[in-house]
Amino acid sequence: MSGGVDSSVAALLLKKAGYEVIGVTMQISADDVPAGVRKLACYGENEAEEIKDIEAVARRIGIDFHVVDLKKEFEARILTYFREEYASGRTPNPCVKCNAEIKFGLLLGGCKRIGLDYDYFSTGHYARVRRDERSGRYLLLKAKDRTKDQSYFLSLLNQEQLAEVIFPLGELAKREVRRIALENRLPVSDKEESQDFYAGDYRQLLKKGKPGPIKDMSGKVIGEHEGIEKYTIGQRHGLGIASRSRLYVVKIDAATNTIIVGEEKDLLVQEFMVEKMNWIARVVHAGEEMEASVKVRYKSPELRCRLIAKVAVNDEQEQESEKEAAKREQVEHTESAGNVPVLAEVTLFSPYKAVTPGQVAVFYEKEAVLGAGFIR
Repeated sequence: MSGGVDSSVAALLLKKAGYEVIGVTMQISADDVPAGVRKLACYGENEAEEIKDIEAVARRIGIDFHVVDLKKEFEARILTYFREEYASGRTPNPCVKCNAEIKFGLLLGGCKRIGLDYDYFSTGHYARVRRDERSGRYLLLKAKDRTKDQSYFLSLLNQEQLAEVIFPLGELAKREVRRIALENRLPVSDKEESQDFYAGDYRQLLKKGKPGPIKDMSGKVIGEHEGIEKYTIGQRHGLGIASRSRLYVVKIDAATNTIIVGEEKDLLVQEFMVEKMNWIARVVHAGEEMEASVKVRYKSPELRCRLIAKVAVNDEQEQESEKEAAKREQVEHTESAGNVPVLAEVTLFSPYKAVTPGQVAVFYEKEAVLGAGFIR
């Protein structure tokens, strides 16, 4: 339970359906978290207020409520990742990673640590899960309300996690959730939504970087940046460069501490790699080619693409000969064999701008999440 209307209604619906419901929330904000603006977020100075709201909802519904302290784990797993990605010139997505590793992972371990056993785990996410009887796999599906669909943020969940999860809001529209909250006089029925990872300027969470050159596409130095962690691919504002044409961040080279800028056309990408793939809808074999739709960030449209699944090899290793590749294709790769493809080579049917390293690419086959990974 996050303190918002969605998770509150999810708990209410489960209680009305006859489940024995226990409310839990994770405490993740450090005592010295930098003060942000007064808005709702997962990580911020308003965590104590959120917990009070959850307690009020739990009393109203008539369920027990517990807080699980995960501040150290969140610092080690999410904030460290967040900082290291920006320092490496990549743009992280802490929400997707937090769901897989903290909320659907360490939080459940923390529940058992304090004596809370459970059969199912539930959240207020707008998504659906269904078991495919033919394959035996659990499918992650888009929510009925496509405008609120959050399957993107759940795309790194594995089969074990999906097997024990319930999403009560998956078949509901947001307006129906608000109506249920009002009809049942939940104290958060008119509460604003939480949309952000952090309640302030994200740069407050980062270490100060070193200044370096800003270069144009020809390699000419045309300015100086204040640290690469303050920039992301596609950024136009805050460059501090006078130019006749609009300039955008096209590339961030962490090795040389350089920002490269260009025109909007220079942002167009048609081919890219995705690493650390999490396959959900089915077992995928090395070398398998498939067509799908991909979202290269949460708010991007779904782009039609072709992808080829690959097993990772060392950078120093030479490309396999055609003979070796043909021999490997004869081998049946399974998840248990340890050769599950973790890379996807992606070709978009039409170029798209600002495909950003570090962001999560989520692949869809109709309403099902095929898999997801990090843009390299």
